[in-house]
Amino acid sequence: MNTATYVVLAADTHKWAVFGAFIGGLIVAGALIWAVRIGMRYMDQEEPRPKAEEQPHLPAGGAVREMREIREPDEMPDMSKSGSRLMPYELHHSATRTGKDQKRRRWLPGSSGAFGSGGPGHV
Repeated sequence: MNTATYVVLAADTHKWAVFGAFIGGLIVAGALIWAVRIGMRYMDQEEPRPKAEEQPHLPAGGAVREMREIREPDEMPDMSKSGSRLMPYELHHSATRTGKDQKRRRWLPGSSGAFGSGGPGHV
């Protein structure tokens, strides 16, 4: 075989590779078009989206704000002195209650440090 034959065979293989890539692209494009049509058909079967007037609105009093408070533990009463059992209706709903002092504790320089912060900690 001479060199010209090798060039013709190489060009022939290249043509089939380009043709195969083109066919593969057509298949992928067809699959994407099919998926979009199925999605559109599915969306047509859904209920319509709510209109602007059906959307939720703020209450008349305005936005609801969160409340901040300092909580403290609600200790169990010591019933050993009275000798009676503590009944379930005598318990409170949560294990904490609103603190007597609602003043925020402020950080004092040099009074504390976080673990791993490199600070000296409590001095």
